[in-house]
Amino acid sequence: MRKLALALLMIELACWCETPPSNPSADAIFQKFQKQGSPGCALSVIRDGRIEYKRAYGMADLDHDVPLTTTSVFHVASVSKQFTATAIVLLALDGKLSLDDPVRKYIPELPDFGVPITLRHLIHHTSGLRDQWSLLGLAGWRYSLDLITDNDVLDVMSRQNDLNFPPGDKHLYSNTGYTLLAQVVKRVSGQSFREFTSRRIFEPLE
Repeated sequence: MRKLALALLMIELACWCETPPSNPSADAIFQKFQKQGSPGCALSVIRDGRIEYKRAYGMADLDHDVPLTTTSVFHVASVSKQFTATAIVLLALDGKLSLDDPVRKYIPELPDFGVPITLRHLIHHTSGLRDQWSLLGLAGWRYSLDLITDNDVLDVMSRQNDLNFPPGDKHLYSNTGYTLLAQVVKRVSGQSFREFTSRRIFEPLE
């Protein structure tokens, strides 16, 4: 009987961890998402390394009426840029590159535009390089529908003849720059971008 009671208690605790009691304060903030037909969001409250509250609101897929859950997988997209820049700075601190190195030192496939584009330009979105998604769209690729790899981006960039503006002259948000920076991390470290960031950033930070 004790084993049965313990098993039931463990099941109850497991269910509570997955779907904790409602938190009125959090729920009030995200209430507008909590309906069918609404794009959703997922919330997690962490204190001292422990998840104290988690809940999903709204839909993961509007076309197929799939609701979000606390285990839904998200595309991190540009959230990755801060870790890309951190990886480059770590390699600079290791003495393996300089932020003022020309990008073509590591990515010779990039055309010579007659002016140096540095890693620092890429980090700060001042390179003048055309954005990869616009170029791929013009080439017939479908964002989020086609499988687009870094090699596809390198291919389209290798065929560019000009820049939007001279490097350093302006600030223009550029996804291209960060795809190239991730390639630099891979080529300089000899590891995949995932391996490098796991070993040097995420695992040390637990």
